[in-house]
Amino acid sequence: MSDQSHGDIVTRRGLLLGGLAVAGGAAALATTAAAQSMPGHDMAATSGDSAVPTADPYAAPTAHRGAHGGMMTVGQVDYARNGFDPSAMLTEWERGTLSTTVDGRPLRTFEVEAVDKEIEIAPGVMFPAWTYNGRVPGPAFRAKEGERLRFVFKNFGSHPHSMHFHGIHSARMDGVPGAGLINPGEEFVYEFDAKPFGCHLYHCHALPLKRHMHKGMYGAFVIDPDPALHPEFEAQAKSRLLGTPENAHWQEMVMVMNAFDTNFDNENEFYAVNSIPHAYGNRPIRIEKSRPVRIYLVNVTEFDPINSLHLHANFFDYYDTGTQLTPTLRTVDLITQCQAQRGILEFSYKDHEPGMYMFHAHQSEFTELG
Repeated sequence: MSDQSHGDIVTRRGLLLGGLAVAGGAAALATTAAAQSMPGHDMAATSGDSAVPTADPYAAPTAHRGAHGGMMTVGQVDYARNGFDPSAMLTEWERGTLSTTVDGRPLRTFEVEAVDKEIEIAPGVMFPAWTYNGRVPGPAFRAKEGERLRFVFKNFGSHPHSMHFHGIHSARMDGVPGAGLINPGEEFVYEFDAKPFGCHLYHCHALPLKRHMHKGMYGAFVIDPDPALHPEFEAQAKSRLLGTPENAHWQEMVMVMNAFDTNFDNENEFYAVNSIPHAYGNRPIRIEKSRPVRIYLVNVTEFDPINSLHLHANFFDYYDTGTQLTPTLRTVDLITQCQAQRGILEFSYKDHEPGMYMFHAHQSEFTELG
């Protein structure tokens, strides 16, 4: 992770899994460069290249690679062919189309398609994925507490699929057989109110569930709190509401921890954040030192009981599921999550010297494999 405050940038080589050298670890770099780009957050774009040139001042030093064994994949993934880039995914929010219901309520509509697609998860390693809108993880949906949400779901895949949302809704909208599970060529409309606020996820709920999820049918689903509904925590709520000046002060990113079983033996061969092993080791994440960082972290790692994220040289506050405006845990440097567990991490590198700071899963195998 790279941190930059118009002169101080910290690039994180792996805030989650993929990272900086150490067998898949990651790092943040604090120097004088632009931060990760994100609409409304004034975070300048990282390099569009799939690899950081040797001359790049934010490239991970070889000392890190040596210290961690230099276990990285060889070559580069073709992000253009995949149709998604793990660096861009960090700050891409799908906000749908906003309109008004007949009774005057805000209505946010999303268009989602299930599509079979072969993706490259490591250089030369192809995976036959089942996707939402052609990417793994699927779009990171974001809405505001209290809005009416409508997801128009079309199944162009080869198997029955659905969308099951972790949130509050009626049984008719649950994405299980008889309530939104549809066959190839069919369409279903999920509609419900955005509640509760927090960091959630969605995934296919067709059987066998472990295969439908593992094959790529999952994504982050964030509901921002409405400050008007939380007067006792108005400042905190405004800081999480996308589009407010308070929120623009934060550098926000979404990270989905996942893994891939390439030979279908119910054990993973590759681990990643946002699908590409070592992605943030090859291209460090740049952050601005003077501004705080908020990570929406979701674990959908199949075939392993838990995953974890450890932040080097720093500590963070953690909001389990993100449904509270006060931290569940304060001043911790490691969080574990079982599958489908998620939360929000908040931290800052403002008092650190500029440099490269790692992050990685603290299961050594996971780190080494991506």
